[in-house]
Amino acid sequence: MPAITADTLTLPRLPELSESATSWRGVRRIVPARRFLEGEGFQVRRPFPGVDLSLADPFLLLDHMGAVEYGPGEAKGAPWHPHRGFETVTYIIDGAFEHTDSIGGGGLITDGATQWMTAGAGILHNEMPPQELVAKGGLFHGVQLWVNLPRELKLVRPRYQDIEARDAALLSSVDGGALVRVIAGTLAGHDGPGVTYTPITYLHATVSPGARLAMPWPEDFNAMVYVLSGRGTVGPERRPLEEGQLAVYGPGAAITMRAADTQPANSPTGWEILVLGGQPIREPIARYGPFVMNTREEIIQAIEDFQAGRLGQIPAEHLAHRTSADEKLT
Repeated sequence: MPAITADTLTLPRLPELSESATSWRGVRRIVPARRFLEGEGFQVRRPFPGVDLSLADPFLLLDHMGAVEYGPGEAKGAPWHPHRGFETVTYIIDGAFEHTDSIGGGGLITDGATQWMTAGAGILHNEMPPQELVAKGGLFHGVQLWVNLPRELKLVRPRYQDIEARDAALLSSVDGGALVRVIAGTLAGHDGPGVTYTPITYLHATVSPGARLAMPWPEDFNAMVYVLSGRGTVGPERRPLEEGQLAVYGPGAAITMRAADTQPANSPTGWEILVLGGQPIREPIARYGPFVMNTREEIIQAIEDFQAGRLGQIPAEHLAHRTSADEKLT
């Protein structure tokens, strides 16, 4: 797993939390991810949205891509398509993705890097595997998270953030058994590089077999753990959680989790998890494909603006990769 690694003994440590004095969050629900096809036909596992989207607020969607070993010619992406009203956060653990958009942002996202795109008022973008991966095949593993924007920021000016793997803040658990990469938000006074409109915290942790990871968590945030690979337990009640499952915590001031003593062959370094949470927006949601607004009328306006070219233009050199989104939204 090329996502950035480090000697945990040299890193800042998370604070030690008292077992008796801390208000630990219990686990409210375990949600299995469902499988979907996206873009040109690549498979994703999606734990949300599901039956109760309010449990994930301010997050809208989490797509787990891979891990998959592509053969030559098998790698696929998501050609040019529009977005409005939220942010997409693409974190690549293994392999690479190329991003291009209508405001000039873009580049190669690879091996622990993150691409943070604020669609806001509207943007067109293109997410494709690099030609080398298409031609030769290879390992690919990544995650895309959609973060909602509140009503007053739905039409904010689009922006792009290129976050390299080395930019993430690195922390260790109390005993050095877990490596935590802070991509966005703040954990125990350490800030991640992602600049957010909506208050969130987004982490990737590798927990060694048998090790425990505990951390303070803002009481006004929700809290979730999604398993990328391996197995462990979550909450003070130690509920089992394995690859492709999401745990939703209840209220409290801290969260705890523990890796199983033995891990499957595809997780040799330990239990690989995403830990995420944010301040709920608690506003009405109207969504249609790539648009997330507050009302049906705003969705209709977004479609009309896209069809009129007001969400941006595909750069001339990329017109050959144009998607069928025009037809889908007519």
